[in-house]
Amino acid sequence: MSDPATARQALPVGPRVAISKGLLTIGTAAILLFAVSALAAHSSVSSTSLRNMLQIAAVLAVAGLGQMLVVQQGGIDLSVAGGISMAVVLVTHIPDGHNGKLLPAILVAVAFALGAGLLNGVLVGVLQLNPIIATLGTNALLYGADLGVSGGRPRITTKLLASVTGGTSAGIPHAVYFALAALAVVSLLVRRTVAGRRFEAIGANPRAARAVGLHVRGHQAAAYVYAQLLYCLAGVMLGGITAQPSAFEGDSFLLVSVAVVVLGGTSLLGGRGYPLATVVAAVFLEQLVQFVVALGVSTAVQTIVQSVALAIGVSLYTVDWNAVLSRRSGLRSAPGPA
Repeated sequence: MSDPATARQALPVGPRVAISKGLLTIGTAAILLFAVSALAAHSSVSSTSLRNMLQIAAVLAVAGLGQMLVVQQGGIDLSVAGGISMAVVLVTHIPDGHNGKLLPAILVAVAFALGAGLLNGVLVGVLQLNPIIATLGTNALLYGADLGVSGGRPRITTKLLASVTGGTSAGIPHAVYFALAALAVVSLLVRRTVAGRRFEAIGANPRAARAVGLHVRGHQAAAYVYAQLLYCLAGVMLGGITAQPSAFEGDSFLLVSVAVVVLGGTSLLGGRGYPLATVVAAVFLEQLVQFVVALGVSTAVQTIVQSVALAIGVSLYTVDWNAVLSRRSGLRSAPGPA
């Protein structure tokens, strides 16, 4: 059994203030992308294009923050699509255009999110099932409920929700303010509270955390609950941004929610998360898609672009390129056979 004193030394002892490698990388990439967009496809950085891009990027940022919390614990949540779609359906079908029914609809959406998060948390955190299989099962249940409520038919969003999450103030979409608020809350709770630092410690080294008496399974389960609440917020935002959202609005956020986490520098093996870098990665990825579309490329290429971005992110943060280059240099300099 591990020595508790040694285990305590292995745990993170406080927040770090240095700029992370992920934030530096994705921030530089975003600046370069906007510069190239202004030169090669000016329409992609027009005021209208930027406003539309920032709305979707804000939704992706909120969903990405939820996925980040799960990935920090070494898991992955494939129920993000069902969670977002369920929230969209509930806040549009229950009110059915009546502003007075919007608040009860949001409360029902939160209740569904808590239920889905608890289910994922018990299956993965407590029973230690494979997160891919467990969250796929929860996603299927969410879509079953989704179709039961909506019948697969879209509904027009309420005017109140459209003005709250789909409107603008000072030229900035309201969705951006929601995303910034979610970023502030996640960053504050994870970095500035004792529970948050324990959460990061468990993700970085579960064995050491268990040795010092931390409730590893409880924190791992809680990550899925927090994630579903953020997916719910993303769905509510999307329900106001889209005039007539479909019952499957969350489908397009499954791959990209993982991509922004990886591009932000969070390891898929768990450990420390980078909320700000994740949000910047969401802006980068959405602008990249908008830039490609502005060049006249088919929208079908969007998934390919997102997949390539995910592959690049994984290779940047998981492959030891110094070791690879030194190994290749060693092979080149090795003498040939006598």
